[in-house]
Amino acid sequence: MRTNDPPQGARWTVGRPADLGRAVAGVRRARDLTQEQLAEQAGIDRSYLARLEGGATTLLLERALRALRRMGARVTIEFPADDAPPD
Repeated sequence: MRTNDPPQGARWTVGRPADLGRAVAGVRRARDLTQEQLAEQAGIDRSYLARLEGGATTLLLERALRALRRMGARVTIEFPADDAPPD
C-alpha cells in the first residue's frame, strides 16, 4: 500500500464527483489493482475509469449528488477492514 492510500476501514464522504473519484482510486490502489484490472473486473472501459478517478462527472451523477445534498443526506463510501473484496 502506498503512503497516500487509505487504511482499511477508511471512509469518504461524497459530495462531488471528484470525491467519488478519489475514493475509487484510493480503494483500487489499496487493493493493489491497476486501472486496467479494475476496469476489466467491473466490465467498464479503462478510459472511463480514469475519467471517473480524475473527478469527471456525468449529468446523472451530478444531479443525484445535488438532490441528496439538498435533502441533507450524505453519501459515504467505506473501505472495509477485511481483506476480502465484495462481489
